[in-house]
Amino acid sequence: MNYRDLGSTGMKISEISFGTWAIGGSWGNSNDTEAVKGLERAVSEGVNFFDTADVYGDGHAEELLGRTVKPQDAYIASKFCRSGDIHDPQTYSENNVRSYLEATLRRLKRDELDLYQIHCPPKEIIENADVFAVLDKLKQEGKIKHYGVSVETVEEGLLCLEYPGVSTLQVIYNIFRQKPAQELFPQAVEKNVGILARVPLASGLLTGKFKENHQFENDDHRNFNADGEHFNVGETFGGIPFSTGVALSRELDWISEGRGSMTRASLKWVLEHEAVSAVIPGFKREEQVSDSIEAVNVKGFRTEEMERLEQFYDRQVHDVIRGAY
Repeated sequence: MNYRDLGSTGMKISEISFGTWAIGGSWGNSNDTEAVKGLERAVSEGVNFFDTADVYGDGHAEELLGRTVKPQDAYIASKFCRSGDIHDPQTYSENNVRSYLEATLRRLKRDELDLYQIHCPPKEIIENADVFAVLDKLKQEGKIKHYGVSVETVEEGLLCLEYPGVSTLQVIYNIFRQKPAQELFPQAVEKNVGILARVPLASGLLTGKFKENHQFENDDHRNFNADGEHFNVGETFGGIPFSTGVALSRELDWISEGRGSMTRASLKWVLEHEAVSAVIPGFKREEQVSDSIEAVNVKGFRTEEMERLEQFYDRQVHDVIRGAY
């Protein structure tokens, strides 16, 4: 495993780390035994950072981490606000944030949290800035070590960079979503803010395993949020209509040549950008963890390959992405 600095936090984290939305819920059937095996495999392979949130399975993902991952084994980042009304300023009040944090710490079986992130708040909440004062206070008290923001758009990310206490940004970044690299990443590097790249496989599209007629289970967000019915459409397939994404993914078959799989190639592409501290794919099974980790060992992309993928995004992908990003 390779490790990278997470901005100015002092944490060196595994460049392949993992998100836990899929083992918490909203990704179809999941199995706790398989989830625990995946977490244990990740730790045994040198993964030392996991991302979660209090709404992943209503806390179930945090509970799985608390049962499986010890403080000496890995850093844990969690997120808050989406268990309340994200547009209500009271959701971000000191009393509410403390309540969210205390519940998270209980589920994780920890006394302090390595990284606490606001979970995709609206632009007006970022501009209001009151929540950052709350997080500063929790940091001073030793309840959290660092804080950051998970954002939906480049504009929101740039706003967050104006606050000196923001140590990390979590953004959607993959071969189908290249916009953050144009303006946000250079400014993050300049301010030494760590970047966590989420949705790196575009909800599975960039594994190359789907056909247009694939049917997702009713409790899978790739079914119930396919058109952004319940939350930002960018969180599902990167905002690309499913059938369009399947067709586009076929044009990327070539990236797997010499890299073992499209999954490994897609993760490697994310890691080619110097601003990225870690890529955080999800998983439900141990073998998915193993496949993702192998991305650290595959060959990088040549300059002409990177240019080809940039042109592919500009000409064929950019205009079909839905939602603000």
